[in-house]
Amino acid sequence: MGRTIAIANQKGGVGKTTTAINLSACLAEAGQRVLAIDFDPQGNATTGLGLEKEQIEDTVYELLLGDCTLEDCLMRDVQENLDVLPSDSNLAGAEIELLDVENKESVLNGYLETIRDQYDFIIIDCPPSLSLLTINALVAADTVLVPIQCEYYALEGLGQLINTIGLVQEHFNPVLLVSTMLVTMFDRRTLLSREVYNEVKGHYPSIVLNTTIPRSVKISEAPSFSQSVIAYDPRGIGAISYGEAALE
Repeated sequence: MGRTIAIANQKGGVGKTTTAINLSACLAEAGQRVLAIDFDPQGNATTGLGLEKEQIEDTVYELLLGDCTLEDCLMRDVQENLDVLPSDSNLAGAEIELLDVENKESVLNGYLETIRDQYDFIIIDCPPSLSLLTINALVAADTVLVPIQCEYYALEGLGQLINTIGLVQEHFNPVLLVSTMLVTMFDRRTLLSREVYNEVKGHYPSIVLNTTIPRSVKISEAPSFSQSVIAYDPRGIGAISYGEAALE
């Protein structure tokens, strides 16, 4: 059975979706069978992996509401070894529509149980909020990866996320583990970046990756071409860094 990783941080703009896209692409390129789940109503991971939301009839939204089967919305072999469960803006409505559903926190997990053994890694891109969607992702996951941007107040709000994870552990998923923190938008030329990395490493010494993700124009450009940075600039520093993070 593979490993299910929720990529979560309620702060926006920390590189969460970029990390989901590029880790999925790197692991698939390394020969791992990967399922990427876009669980953010913005649907950026869907387009970033080369899919056109407007042309997709069934998404994870329809799946959660029981309006389609898992096979209906599973986009297979988006790249070699990589399948995708796409999303679009409709997913924002799932929060309300699931309120009266029994075991509403475990809907996603119920579906994943049927296909989990088909994959080495399942990567879930969570929305930038501590919502019912995020809780569904945490209930379905084995581990949590937290991207942390190199800026002041990097650790602000992290306590709230850790508290939410603790509640999920207590009530729904006792094996859930915060396994990894990844420092993003790192600029080795600045004192600030080095200070933030050292602060995060000081707080969480055993789970912060040695690999950092640099500030890179190519990483920022790649989604506008509906590509991972691995495909867009395979020899660039962004692709190399995400490859090293995937390996680590």
